[in-house]
Amino acid sequence: MAWNEPGGKNNDPWKNRGGRDQGPPDLDDMFKNLFGKFGKMGGGSGGSGKSLGTWGAGVIVALLVVVWVVSGFYTIRESERGVVLRFGEYYKQVEPGLRWKPTFVDTVIPVDVTSIRDQASSGSMLTEDENVVRVQMEMQFRVIDPYRWTFAVTSPELSLSQALDSAIRYVVGHSQMDDVLTDGREVTRQRVWEELQSIIEPYDLGVVITDMNFRDARPPEEVKDAFDDAISAQEDEQRFIREAEAYAREIEPRARGQVNRMNEEAQAYKEQVILEAQGEVARFSELLPQYEAAPEVTRERIYLETMEAVLGSTSKVLVDSKSGNNMMYLPLDKMMEQKANSSSSQGRNNATYQSAPMSTTNDSSRNSSTTSGTRDSRFQNGGN
Repeated sequence: MAWNEPGGKNNDPWKNRGGRDQGPPDLDDMFKNLFGKFGKMGGGSGGSGKSLGTWGAGVIVALLVVVWVVSGFYTIRESERGVVLRFGEYYKQVEPGLRWKPTFVDTVIPVDVTSIRDQASSGSMLTEDENVVRVQMEMQFRVIDPYRWTFAVTSPELSLSQALDSAIRYVVGHSQMDDVLTDGREVTRQRVWEELQSIIEPYDLGVVITDMNFRDARPPEEVKDAFDDAISAQEDEQRFIREAEAYAREIEPRARGQVNRMNEEAQAYKEQVILEAQGEVARFSELLPQYEAAPEVTRERIYLETMEAVLGSTSKVLVDSKSGNNMMYLPLDKMMEQKANSSSSQGRNNATYQSAPMSTTNDSSRNSSTTSGTRDSRFQNGGN
């Protein structure tokens, strides 16, 4: 007879009473039956059952110990330092590597001490001249003391964020709007850095600020166009100043070169004039004894040398007026070419020695005076 038939009530494993009304199993009866079976397995002889139970408990304890030991191994990365808490209290600090801790006794908090972390802050702020600007700055910092970073304050990152907001608002509130938006941005950035340092120093958070970036500063939208024009004008001013400085750096060496060249030319002209004067003095010193010994011959020789110098540099055409009406051909092209060549060579000489025209003029005047004196003396002698 099947257990679920009306006559098979004793065979129902769930101990239900009644044929059709079958409810859920009774858990108490199930556990009693299970423990009864374990008791029967240890029944027979009392000693062997007790040994089997002790052996099973030992295995379980050994497995728990192995799991506890294995679960205590952990690794601290190269960029981290571990803060160890024993029963919730600071115990020690561990270096990178494979470590072991007693589970449920020690707790390890890894802290990154190498990476550079960022903390940004932005908002609309009121300046000293009662204008509203929107400023956005970013701070970069690094943890240098894991213990202070973990236990100095409840939330170190939130504290840094609030300190950065306070520093920015203090500095912007004591600055002019033009300074924050234009050429005073670097000064503002430095002042925020210093103010933030003074704020977080009493808390000793175990961090060091590595950099402070001034990311953006904008005026209200209503006056943004006017400020853009003002900034463009200031940029143009700086550009013109740089161009003027570049031009000054370019023109100054050339001016100094010209000054040096003029000084050298003046020194050369001075030496040339001195040498020419000394030469004239020496020539007249040699000529004076000859003139005193033979005045007539000396005057004649000076006259001939002067005429040779004057007529040698001019184009001359000799025409016989008594030859009649013979046709005569003058080579004017050759004469003009010769004159041009002489003029160019004289110009080069003048460019090389600027004192040449003056000395030539002096020589010509002296030669003319000498020639006129010689002619006068000749006429006087002829008259006599």
